[in-house]
Amino acid sequence: MTFIQPGLRVQDDFAEGPLADAALRRAARAGQLLDELQERVGTMTDVELSNGVNRALRCFMRRQPHADQVQGIAAQIRRGVRVDWPVTDRLACA
Repeated sequence: MTFIQPGLRVQDDFAEGPLADAALRRAARAGQLLDELQERVGTMTDVELSNGVNRALRCFMRRQPHADQVQGIAAQIRRGVRVDWPVTDRLACA
């Protein structure tokens, strides 16, 4: 087991601890927000869709996402391309 910092350790190529758990919760919440957007895309304006994608990414990243990234995902959703946001029960380390 390797300790990265307080609250984060690595074991068997997976991060563990409170910080890893928080990252997984943020990822799950972002996925939930994107799923909700994709379910009601037909009733949204382009601005509402972009704002929703921005909110989902900001929830996950904890910073303002790049505008091109937001517009790219919003365009995929608008075209009907399903944006999957898989979340596992463990946080893999690179």
